Amino acid sequence: MRFILVNGRTPFRKTSCLWCCEEIEGGYLRDARTLLPYCGYECYAIHQDAARLIGERTRAAS
Repeated sequence: MRFILVNGRTPFRKTSCLWCCEEIEGGYLRDARTLLPYCGYECYAIHQDAARLIGERTRAAS
């Protein structure tokens, strides 16, 4: 897992967390590879686990 922690700032435009869809207001995380925003570490970790499982299922189905 690689992410960028942004404290005390909000994104330039109104932005919502990729996982829970809450509006980002005070601080947030960005995925270092894709720059997608998350409201906190919990949403980032859950999304990474879900993406990994989807990838495994997709490879198994091929």
